[in-house]
Amino acid sequence: MTKKIVVTGIGASSPLGGTAPESWTALLAGESGTHNLTHEWVEQYELPVQIAAEAKVRPDEVLERQEIKRLDPSAQFALISAREAWADAGAPDIDPVRLGVDYATGIGGLWTLLDAWDTLREKGSRRVLPMTVPMLMPNAASAAVSMSLDARAFARTVVSACASSTESIANAYEHLQLGLADVILAGGAESCVHPITLASFNSMQALSKRNDDPATASRPYDVNRDGFVMGEGAATIVMETEEHAKARGAKIYAEIAGTGVTSDSYHITAPDPEGRGAARAVFAALEQAGASVDDVTHINAHATSTPVGDIAEYKALLAVFGDRVHGIPLSATKAAHGHLLGGTGALEAIFAILAVQNRVAPPTINIEQLDPEIPLSVGGEAQQLGDAPQLAISNSFGFGGHNAVVAIRSV
Repeated sequence: MTKKIVVTGIGASSPLGGTAPESWTALLAGESGTHNLTHEWVEQYELPVQIAAEAKVRPDEVLERQEIKRLDPSAQFALISAREAWADAGAPDIDPVRLGVDYATGIGGLWTLLDAWDTLREKGSRRVLPMTVPMLMPNAASAAVSMSLDARAFARTVVSACASSTESIANAYEHLQLGLADVILAGGAESCVHPITLASFNSMQALSKRNDDPATASRPYDVNRDGFVMGEGAATIVMETEEHAKARGAKIYAEIAGTGVTSDSYHITAPDPEGRGAARAVFAALEQAGASVDDVTHINAHATSTPVGDIAEYKALLAVFGDRVHGIPLSATKAAHGHLLGGTGALEAIFAILAVQNRVAPPTINIEQLDPEIPLSVGGEAQQLGDAPQLAISNSFGFGGHNAVVAIRSV
């Protein structure tokens, strides 16, 4: 028997705000989290890209000094958002062996790894810190969350590039269906605003170079879009069966109604230009939700603001919804918060959860001239979704051909 899986807690540390509510409020207000970087290494390495969407609240403003010393920034953000989500869920009184963590990252402890390499080259092997490996490993975030909240069912890690944290939500859905835990924290974190990532993504011509106007740099679907904006932060949701949530009197935000995970098997960086793998992921999520394409009332698109990626996703949506897609209220929230790589799917899932709960699709900022090849229902103003039951999909696609979609239903 299929169980109904619900969301009872949310947490986020993003370029828009230090918490999930602050991030949501800023998103609805049309704010941008992108700004010019002031780090000395921008000039030192003569970086062509000098903008990013850094987290609005720094970890050292929230965490204890010892936690800062022992965790890479990516795991620091994970811990902040997970603790917020856990408190928001009411800090359930649960047997630790029935509490699980499904967490994600696209790259992991990049700052730790490269700082350690600099130390090795400049000061020798004896100066490399003993905590280097535990800090740089990709599973550090899930481990930190599980140890902080005493989650002993499991602490699993997904690494699927930019689809990572949406896939972690899909895994949590399946693990709850299988009865492997009663409550699961799912999400993702990333902290890669670093000269090596800015330089390498720039070499791929994937990043926007609007250094003179950072707030408008990320512009999905605009005819003049020129790439994505690097973001950082983390987002976490608390998931449990409806039966378990109601038994403990928890508030419920929305239902995770279904998920879909597929692979393009096409190219290591480019999406299938016809969006076939992405379309299959959407169909799979709707099938698992017991829904039809006509039930979907809102879409949170992957929409990175790259010329090729935006077109491919549009073709996938067109293949799924037909001409109806042109009238479905759609949000491309990376225009506001940038691209958090492995953490972005969970953040956008939170925004989709709040969209169906509040019956409002967030605005998509920075569209000055909509690409005529992508005639979607997006705009600079929030769109009301009405009082009827809502069903949203949130899309995430990553290098390696990873596609992950979550279907979210209002309650």
